[in-house]
Amino acid sequence: QVQLVESGGGLVQAGGSLRLACAASGSTASIKIIGWYRQGPGKLRDLVARINSGGTTNYADSVKGRFSISRDNAKNMVYLQMNSLKIEDTAVYYCNAVVVGTAGLVSNYWGQGTQVTVSS
Repeated sequence: QVQLVESGGGLVQAGGSLRLACAASGSTASIKIIGWYRQGPGKLRDLVARINSGGTTNYADSVKGRFSISRDNAKNMVYLQMNSLKIEDTAVYYCNAVVVGTAGLVSNYWGQGTQVTVSS
């Protein structure tokens, strides 16, 4: 079992910055991929950025060059630095962890989400 708690959301003007944080607890050593998804009003939940246990990162095209994901394994934390925010970045941001357990069983865990609102 893995528990994820997000923080750092809020209201920011377009062009501004925010840093989201996700604290992981539980069986964190089994986390293979951890990252951020977002769900805007009336939209599906989409990948924003993720990082695997080897440090390889993936970003959605819409955030490349503006967002940066990082992880602190010692603190079981993952961060999403968001710069040059746009109105279309407004969404609930969710932390996600992919865990591979015994016998190769893959499980997904989600945080409760944190609201990011970008105003004009």
